[in-house]
Amino acid sequence: MTKLIIIIFVVFFLESLFFSLGIKFFRFNRLFIKIVFAYTLLSFSFLGYQLFKYDRSLGASHSFYWAVGSMVAHMVPKIVAIVVGLFMWFLSLPLSFAATNTTSVERREFIGKLSLGIAAIPFLGILHGLWIGKYNFRVISKTLFFEDLPDAFDGFKVLQISDLHSGSFDNKEKIAYAVDLINEQDADLFLFTGDIVNTKAEEFLPWVDTFKGLKDFTYGKYSVLGNHDYGEYVLWPSVEAKEANFKSIKDLHKKVDFNLLLNQNVSISKDGASIKLIGVENWGKNFKQAGDLELASKGVGVKDFKILMSHDPSHWEYEVKNHSNNYHLTLGGHTHGLQFGIEIPGIIKWSPIKYMYKQWAGLYEHLGRYVYVNRGFGFHAFPGRVGIWPEITVLELKRRV
Repeated sequence: MTKLIIIIFVVFFLESLFFSLGIKFFRFNRLFIKIVFAYTLLSFSFLGYQLFKYDRSLGASHSFYWAVGSMVAHMVPKIVAIVVGLFMWFLSLPLSFAATNTTSVERREFIGKLSLGIAAIPFLGILHGLWIGKYNFRVISKTLFFEDLPDAFDGFKVLQISDLHSGSFDNKEKIAYAVDLINEQDADLFLFTGDIVNTKAEEFLPWVDTFKGLKDFTYGKYSVLGNHDYGEYVLWPSVEAKEANFKSIKDLHKKVDFNLLLNQNVSISKDGASIKLIGVENWGKNFKQAGDLELASKGVGVKDFKILMSHDPSHWEYEVKNHSNNYHLTLGGHTHGLQFGIEIPGIIKWSPIKYMYKQWAGLYEHLGRYVYVNRGFGFHAFPGRVGIWPEITVLELKRRV
C-alpha cells in the first residue's frame, strides 16, 4: 500500500508539473492542453477500471497490459517534455535579464515547442513498439573462441531463445514467422532458457502446434524453467491446484519436443568428443532460487567443456562466474532488456534495466568465461518493445588456435 501511495503521489506531481509548466511558462497551445488532458483522463480511467476488476486468481489480461501501455505512452513523453523544457528554461535564464516582455514570451513559446517536439520522439517510438516493435524479430549472431573447446566442436552452432511469455502473444502469423526464422538458421543445437508462460500452463496451449513446427536440430532441443514458470504470480485456490499447474507447465515442454533439464546435465557427443550441457532451475537474486548448481553438475569434471542454461543472469553474477568448476558459457534471459532502450551497435547500448542487472543484454566476459543474456522472444506487462527487439541468438563456438 505504501508503494502504491508513493506511485500515485509521483504521478500526480508529474501531471501537475507538466500542465502548470505548459500553461504558465512554455505557452503550450490551449487546445493542445485540452486534448492532452482528455487523453490523460481516458488513460487513467482505463487503468483504474482494469485495476478495479483485476482478479489475482486469474492474473493480468490483455486489456490490463494495454492499459499499462497506454499509461507508458503518455507518461514517458511528458517526463521528457518536462526535463527538456526545464533544462532549456534554465539555460535561457541569463538572457531573461536583458529581455523585453515580447522576447520573453517568444522564448517561452520556443522552449515549449522544442520540448514537445523532442517528446514526440519517444511517443512515436512507443506507438511503434506497441503495434510493430514487439514482433520485430532479430537474429543476432556471435562467434566465441575457447582454448579448450574439443576439436570436434569447432564451428558448432548453438541457437538460443528465451522468455516466450506465450500468454502475451496476440498474433499467430508473427509467431509462425519467428518459428520459420529459427528454422532457417544453420544451427546444431536448440536451447530455450525459460518463461514459457506468464503464469498458467493453459496460456501455451494455443501455441503448441506452432512451436511443434520447430525443426529437428541435429543435437536436440533442450530447455529450463524461468521464474514465471512456477505459477507464483497469482493466487491459487489450493496448493494442489498450484502443483498441478506446475506439472502441466513441465509437460508443455514435452508437447513441443523440448528436453526439460531440472537441475540436470547431459552429454552432447560429436565425432568421439563431448561437451556437457547443464540446466538449472530458476535461481535469481530476489527471485525464486530453486536452482541447484551442484546437483545439476553432478558427474561433470572441471576439465569438461560446459554450457550452462540458467534463466536469470544474476545467477552468473553471484554464483557462476567465479565458480571453481569453470563454466565456459552460460546462457540466460529474464531481463527482456526492459523492452525499452536504445541500441546502436558499436555506438550505444542503454536501458534503465542496466541499473538493476550488471548483465542485461548480449555478451559479457569474466576471466575467459562468458554469459550471454538473450533479450527475449516475447513480451510481458508492457505489451510492446521500444528499441530492444525480440531476439533469436546464434552462437558459433570456435577453438582458439
